[in-house]
Amino acid sequence: MTGKFKRTTITSALPYANGPVHIGHLAGVYVPADIYARYLRLRGEDVIFVGGSDEHGVPVTIRARKEGITTQQVVDRYHNLIKESFERFGISFDVYSRTTSDTHHKVASDFFRKLFDEGKLVEQTSEQFYDEQTGHFLTDRNIKGECPRCHNTDAYGDQCEKCGATLSPEELINPYNAETGNPLVRRATKHWYLPLDQAQPWLEEWILNEHKEWRPNVYGQCKSWLDGGLKPRAVTRDLEWGIPVPLEGAEGKVLYVWFDAPIGYISNTVELCQQHPELGNWETWWKDPETRLVHFIGKDNIVFHCIVFPTMLKMHGDYILPDNVPANEFLNLEGNKISTSKNYAVWLNEYLDELPDRQDELRYVLTANAPETKDNDFTWADFQARCNNELVAVYGNFVNRALQLTQKYYDGQVPPCGSLNDFDRETLNEFDGIKSRLENLLDNFKFRDAQKEAMNLARIGNKYIADSEPWKVIKTDPERVKTIINISLQLTANLAIAFEPFLPFSSRRLREMLQMDTFNWEQLGSTTLLPAGKQLGKPSLLFSKIEDDVIAAQTKKLEDTLKANMEAEYKVEAVKENIAFDDFLKLDIRVGTVLECERVPKMKKLLKFLIDDGMQKRTIVSGIAQWYEPEQLKGKQVLFVANLAPREFKNGLVSEGMILSATNWDGSAIVTTTLSNVKPGSQIS
Repeated sequence: MTGKFKRTTITSALPYANGPVHIGHLAGVYVPADIYARYLRLRGEDVIFVGGSDEHGVPVTIRARKEGITTQQVVDRYHNLIKESFERFGISFDVYSRTTSDTHHKVASDFFRKLFDEGKLVEQTSEQFYDEQTGHFLTDRNIKGECPRCHNTDAYGDQCEKCGATLSPEELINPYNAETGNPLVRRATKHWYLPLDQAQPWLEEWILNEHKEWRPNVYGQCKSWLDGGLKPRAVTRDLEWGIPVPLEGAEGKVLYVWFDAPIGYISNTVELCQQHPELGNWETWWKDPETRLVHFIGKDNIVFHCIVFPTMLKMHGDYILPDNVPANEFLNLEGNKISTSKNYAVWLNEYLDELPDRQDELRYVLTANAPETKDNDFTWADFQARCNNELVAVYGNFVNRALQLTQKYYDGQVPPCGSLNDFDRETLNEFDGIKSRLENLLDNFKFRDAQKEAMNLARIGNKYIADSEPWKVIKTDPERVKTIINISLQLTANLAIAFEPFLPFSSRRLREMLQMDTFNWEQLGSTTLLPAGKQLGKPSLLFSKIEDDVIAAQTKKLEDTLKANMEAEYKVEAVKENIAFDDFLKLDIRVGTVLECERVPKMKKLLKFLIDDGMQKRTIVSGIAQWYEPEQLKGKQVLFVANLAPREFKNGLVSEGMILSATNWDGSAIVTTTLSNVKPGSQIS
């Protein structure tokens, strides 16, 4: 470890025990964290990798009520599923515990109590939304209502998923309980707050001046929050499920899940050190200034790990602060957002069952597509292409050639290396610098580029053995072939080390074939890893092709899920109540010809039409911009309501009618028209 640090504590965001882990979680958090932990271990450094399940909060209680089981049964199920999935996938946690453990309850309660006893917390009474029928206060995510911006009636209390607006429950129109549909009232309640506003001066110095090396997305999000001014944040909540607030008169209140969850990193370390005394006191890993703390998270957790949790640690007074928080952006799936609530995801446990013994293939593709600087996309077609064209055709092909030729010509023994020609020296020089190149990238959390560098080493080997053609040279210069095979085997041994942090399963199999009983990072780049005369194991394929039927099955699975979601969301509505014929006659529906059509600036959903209604020109605004380009509608005849009262928009634009359209099963809008052209202004009767 360079610099002032002697050891490293690595944490990864605690997955919520309300469902399985999916590839978005893996790409954003767990694969990069595992790569870094394995890399540091390979270097012989002191490191612990801490994980665990986040088991408190409202969603698990809702699931429990829906299923008619206890909340503990819900978290037990998913904690065990997640833990087993991580183990099968090779995420090398030193400890994976949970926030319902006795140890965590004590550590979190003691943490809160110290802040309270020292007057670090602020007590405030505020009005929060309350369901009088159930007798519960509600969290932001459990409140729904009408979005004040786009008027979506299913907006959540923290965000409208239709227009993307960030909201607070107070902004919603007609808020209601998302679970029961009950209307809500506001009721006064007392809570304790973390005074983030008091921490703002030192946070600005610590982040903006002392950690400019943080990733731009992390630094930028922190700066945005700091520029907006920090406000106190509640650390307690009126809930039944969670860690009880350890104060008299606080019955019915628990520690807010965002407060207790990061303390789970600490409590899990306590458990680890109790189980493994050789690691020393847990405080060494959290309070010694010579320990480096690194958090691996997704971008939705940046504020908590860069601003809120450091403030908690600083106010406590005994803890070190994170040295780096290499947060990733989000991974999309086949061009769509991953959605746990709609089952649109590639779930890790299902992948492991349906594509057995292919952990490294998924690790490789997720790292190659890692959303390190921006959101990225996973597709099954790309997965197949990368596996077949890179892992099989480049890396696997080179290794198989080198080992099979050794078996064929030398009965599996490493031949001696003779004199070198210029091509040999050029090849050796290329992989001689692999150690420093990988270190530079891994030390700076550039895992995607680091894996690419390791694969480049395999490309060098593939090219070397292909261009050297030992299967031809053996007929004319057998001594030359010994050198070719020796260099190829040394390169193969280097690959077993270089890929260890990224592809641990195949690296282990490769080392078994090479009979490499011991290995370490310092050996990387060596040309004498395998001594002449060493007997190698029996060669076998390192990777096998991903067939089309496997990809077709996975693609169909996602398509079926999308279709089911769309059908559920856009099912045909029941026919409304009958109306009198005279009421229908009040509507003046006419045919108009579209003279002009254009998008409305700064209002991405709207199109502005200039309509010839047979008597004059009128402007009509319609929210169908996501379904049509303006050019598609120019010159078309459309049906519109001519006697609708004008509607004025915020930008001063006035709509003088309504264009009629039908909502298709997939949510798309289809403009209604006539089978043949008629005179503009013709009435529909």
